[in-house]
Amino acid sequence: MKTIGRIAVGVAVLLVLALSIVGSQPAETAKEFLVYVGTYTKEDSKGIYAYRFDVATGKLASLGLVAETPNPSFLAPHPKRQYLYAVSEINTYEDQKSGAVSAFSVDAKTGKLTFINKVSSRGAGPCYVAMDGAGKNVLVANYGGGSVAVLPVKPDGRLGEASAFVQHSGSGLNPQRQQGPHAHSINVSPDNRFAIAADLGLDSLFVYRFDVARGSLSSNDPGFVKVNPGAGPRHFAFHPHGRFAYAINELQSTVTAFSYDAERGVLKELQTISTLPKAFQGENSTAEVRVHPNGRFLYGSNRGHDSIAVFAIDPREGTLTPVEHVATQGKTPRNFGIDPTGSYLFAANQDSHNIVVFRVMPLTGRLKPTGQVLDVPFPVCVKFVPVR
Repeated sequence: MKTIGRIAVGVAVLLVLALSIVGSQPAETAKEFLVYVGTYTKEDSKGIYAYRFDVATGKLASLGLVAETPNPSFLAPHPKRQYLYAVSEINTYEDQKSGAVSAFSVDAKTGKLTFINKVSSRGAGPCYVAMDGAGKNVLVANYGGGSVAVLPVKPDGRLGEASAFVQHSGSGLNPQRQQGPHAHSINVSPDNRFAIAADLGLDSLFVYRFDVARGSLSSNDPGFVKVNPGAGPRHFAFHPHGRFAYAINELQSTVTAFSYDAERGVLKELQTISTLPKAFQGENSTAEVRVHPNGRFLYGSNRGHDSIAVFAIDPREGTLTPVEHVATQGKTPRNFGIDPTGSYLFAANQDSHNIVVFRVMPLTGRLKPTGQVLDVPFPVCVKFVPVR
């Protein structure tokens, strides 16, 4: 009986270990992806470009320009993969002080995008779009307008006029960059119950209760959390396990780690850490932040130092420990994308007109250049759509 008991305990331990390992791995099993690149449309850039990517071999094939549209600086694929949404980061749309968001259908065979419709973002300079997990709404952050909005998605992928709109107000410490509100991103919580808007101008992360069915936003209690004065929160990422979240602060080149109460939608600061090496003395600003799909590593981009900062995430505490800083082999890394399997990181160097592909080392999170460099004019945003 004792032997049977020991065997049972041993099996239970192995099962727990197996489940923990599986739980730490990316869920995506697709082998082929369409890689869409949003750009600023000036000089040679015309809109959205695309590549076909075989994750097993790491090989990429250029599909060229797949949609001509003004300043598609940020993109959001639909969770069902058949649609893609893009901001037009402009200041005037239909004679109003506003930008726009466009809907496209995706041809999985060719990667081409077919325009469906375009609607107002309800504020100038939209710079970020995100989908809710159900694919019912597109959320947009208007940097110039200092506002956020929700745009409902129709069954055919078409965008409706805004079902929710919130205007931020106030100012921050930095007189050049924080003279007013500048909403820089908005992200929906993993359970679709809350939306977090990072406002660079107000040093605040606003927390909204989000109703998927109505496409509505209402202030949570508490309604916001502050970061360091003058920090300028830009982008935000939830940890895949749901207990932590991270904001990258553009003006002070830092990342702030938070605990996250998923039931109440409450963020509490755990740590703020520099994205730069201690010896660096030049000018720098940060841009993108991503948590690896396995939840073990965090990445942030430095513009000036022109690098990706790599951090290890403490699985219990959610805090960050620096691992390395990797040169992006280009100038001004704006956004970067990690493929859904967690195998590769694509760094978009806006001002050197290239995207550099790195292999992600699964045990350490370190980045190793693959030698692949994609020529794209003014790349800003990289998004992956699984096709096979």
